[in-house]
Amino acid sequence: MKIDQETLQKIAHLARLNFDAQTGEKMSADLSQVLDWVAQLQEIDTQNVAPLTSMSSEINVLREDQVGVQLTQEQALKNAPKQENGFFSVPKVME
Repeated sequence: MKIDQETLQKIAHLARLNFDAQTGEKMSADLSQVLDWVAQLQEIDTQNVAPLTSMSSEINVLREDQVGVQLTQEQALKNAPKQENGFFSVPKVME
């Protein structure tokens, strides 16, 4: 599929891109090539192909949650460098 200059300018405006005429020609050719590739992929029969849920064949190793030692608020704050009114006190990261 050939991308004309009007469509390219509309896409560039929506993407907030600015480029000169020479770069526009290259961009138009690249976009046309991508759309041709997508059209080629759409021709493939995927009727009997199960959808993938992951690109990796790795399987997560999960464990059961176990209840451990439960700390009181006082115990949790015992080693805190700074605390204020029963909460951890941390420096601001945004003004």
